Amino acid sequence: LRYEIDSFYLFSPEKKGIYMIHELVIALMLGLIGGVIPGPVITAVFTEILQSGYLKSLRIILIALVTETIVALISLVVLGSLGFNESFFRGLSLAGAFILIWIAISIWKVRSLDSGEKVHFGLWKVVLMILSNGVLWTYWITICIPKAILLSDTVHLGEYLFMGLVQLGWLISTMLMAFLFSRFRKALSRPKVIPVLFKIFALAFAYFAIDMIYKSIRYFIQ
Repeated sequence: LRYEIDSFYLFSPEKKGIYMIHELVIALMLGLIGGVIPGPVITAVFTEILQSGYLKSLRIILIALVTETIVALISLVVLGSLGFNESFFRGLSLAGAFILIWIAISIWKVRSLDSGEKVHFGLWKVVLMILSNGVLWTYWITICIPKAILLSDTVHLGEYLFMGLVQLGWLISTMLMAFLFSRFRKALSRPKVIPVLFKIFALAFAYFAIDMIYKSIRYFIQ
């Protein structure tokens, strides 16, 4: 799937480079922030830390990384092979922007990080837990995939670079959160710390949403 993103970036190498760097930074940030959003994976990781320690929790992180990478690649290949033009992905990005806003609102309301009941997390339990997470599929298909494919015209294999950076950011932040939770659980669980931390994440997601809306609207009105 190849197409022009727009004349603003097409005819200006300098601005094209700025666009590339900006999108790659966003890819890494999407992964970094995505890795600390309260959800099934981070809950399972925290639970395993409480039960068996930090090293045991790395097994869950590895399973989640492989599973989510497969989800991302399947989504990328399928959407990329259908031959949609740029207008489709710009429209899809608009939908993704509103989902980001919805996620930002949810993150803004976070007050604590409860690990829930202690359970055993086997391989298939973790895999099925992730595959049955509709938010995960929506996150990839409406937010990450469109931005990755739009980058492919600026950078050779840019879509895979974008997705790789998202996954790298996710791995870094998830492992860091697991480590900090295992070492500083009491400090991080303080009522005054968690709300501030996640409000910062919420504002970052809001920025990504505004950026996607701005670029999509600019594309359609040109």
